[in-house]
Amino acid sequence: MTSPLRIALVSLHTSPGAEPGSGDVGGMNVVVRNQAEALGAAGHEVEILTRRSSPDEPDAVELAPGVTLRVLAAGPAEPVTKGRHEEFVDEFRARLAEHGPYDVIHSHHWFSGMAALPVARERGLPHVQSFHSIAAADDTPLSDGERAESPGRLAGEAMLARESDAVVAISRAEAETVATRLGGDPERLWVVLPGVDAALFHPADDASAADSDAAGADETLPGEAPGGSPTRPYVVVAGRLEPLKAPDLAVEAVAAVPASLRPELVIAGGASTEHAGYEAELAELASRHDLDVRFLGPRTRPGLAALLRGAQLVLVPSHSETYGLIALEAAASGVPVVAAASGGLRESVVDGVTGVVLDSRDPARWGETLTRLLGDRDTWRRLARASRVRAAEHPWSLSAAELADVYCRVAGREECTELAAAGGRR
Repeated sequence: MTSPLRIALVSLHTSPGAEPGSGDVGGMNVVVRNQAEALGAAGHEVEILTRRSSPDEPDAVELAPGVTLRVLAAGPAEPVTKGRHEEFVDEFRARLAEHGPYDVIHSHHWFSGMAALPVARERGLPHVQSFHSIAAADDTPLSDGERAESPGRLAGEAMLARESDAVVAISRAEAETVATRLGGDPERLWVVLPGVDAALFHPADDASAADSDAAGADETLPGEAPGGSPTRPYVVVAGRLEPLKAPDLAVEAVAAVPASLRPELVIAGGASTEHAGYEAELAELASRHDLDVRFLGPRTRPGLAALLRGAQLVLVPSHSETYGLIALEAAASGVPVVAAASGGLRESVVDGVTGVVLDSRDPARWGETLTRLLGDRDTWRRLARASRVRAAEHPWSLSAAELADVYCRVAGREECTELAAAGGRR
């Protein structure tokens, strides 16, 4: 094993200590926290550094053995829209420079990289960058729901891709974007896939996982009284409520399923900071289709796991996903996924094996696919079994080991293994 490292994980605009599904808290937060905890369990010393967004947040809290979350003052101690965080980069950089020592600094998202790269250079430390999303130029064709980005972000991401000692992508699709859009050097570009907690996310018939279900038992599922069992079939969309995630396509797809098979649509997640009124827009769309939609709001991780394992299908209709972690969590829950053919979703869902990947955004085509899967239990069971097998190949411990090996290499440690080379240089 790589000898213990002192690792700084920088997440300026959103805290990995917060529950996913609301504000700007999403898959990146889940990845950072779970990789940090797995690194801590492997004996490394990890600090996660994020911006204070509430005056009530403690300066530091232990998230897990070997993992400390540090909250730094930069800008107002309140939630702000994602785009405003560029205003706080300089102040955050000054606070970051007060902490350490570290062996490596790993920045998540471009705000973090702009703050942390100068600190790493001043200290002579290696800097690792992960983007989790990459800006598109104004002249790039955008799908509905995608937004153009400022020239400042484009230039900043390109600089970080060129100047960082390594760039870690979450999928081969993202790695390709880093290389082609940002000019990242393939020799310093690594793919480290995310993992999944297969004890928390497990099929409904897995009796051995009963203890992991207790924490989510107080979160009522669709069609049940507290502590009861679901009485009506449902399908799930989970994530931040914003046009980029395209829950409107899920509404129209479910509406296209014949009434005799039509499940309830359950949407778990809260509005992002930039789309506070989006839930009302979705509710109005559902009303026009005379469709039952349940808006559950953000879920705890155990609550999300309980929701997934009771679902008939999980829908991921996003316009863009660097990987689509929810698809892997659905797979671990033994639930097939219907996903859009966007970004890393082609990697998180194996078309025809663990679910269906659609290259069409036509609601009628989606409705036909849902109808087929809901009406064909043999196909559903085959996909569900294969999903669970695939998820078991992706524990967080493996993701963290591959990441640690990248750190080891950029830090010049002699005892580096060949795990990173086997696991994923692009």
